[in-house]
Amino acid sequence: MAGESDVKRRRKCKREFPVAVFARDKNRRDGLQVHCRECVAKYGAAHSRRRRECMGKTVREKVDVPAGHKLCRTYCGIKPHAEWHRDASASDGLSTRCKACRAVQGRQEHLKRQYGITEAERDGSTASQEGACRICLSAPAAHVDHCHETGRVRGVLCFSRNAALGQFKDRPDAIRRAAAYVEGIAWKPTLVAPGVYQLPS
Repeated sequence: MAGESDVKRRRKCKREFPVAVFARDKNRRDGLQVHCRECVAKYGAAHSRRRRECMGKTVREKVDVPAGHKLCRTYCGIKPHAEWHRDASASDGLSTRCKACRAVQGRQEHLKRQYGITEAERDGSTASQEGACRICLSAPAAHVDHCHETGRVRGVLCFSRNAALGQFKDRPDAIRRAAAYVEGIAWKPTLVAPGVYQLPS
């Protein structure tokens, strides 16, 4: 039978338990916390929950997660470990957000960093174009186009037209000559000096 010094009375339930179930507290006379580890975990969590609610912060409901699964921090659901990227610094070795949510977050951050707009602003531009590329008016608008000098967003284009502007290096003169060429307008370079030709503007 355990000796008197080997047990401590739980304050909550008034029963005696081995001192091993109590955490250390050097400020107490007996060197142990008043409440056992189980009570601290139970009532401490409840207190923390109430404090977060009072501060207006989001409080997660406790969810039973089956083995081999994890709850996404963005609350998109419980998913198997295969749906998560690895993170060696995390306690469970997995990211806090699933692959799908990380992809969405990545797109949002790219729009903000590269163009200074949100997804809602991009979607608004696409809707004003009725979902079609601003240049060809037929292919789906999917790529944000911007001026490389000023950074101003000009519209949302399809992949081919956005790539074409990049190939033309945003030069209106070259684009106008290309349009004239496609329309079959005949033009010839003008000889301005021996071996030196000037293209029409």
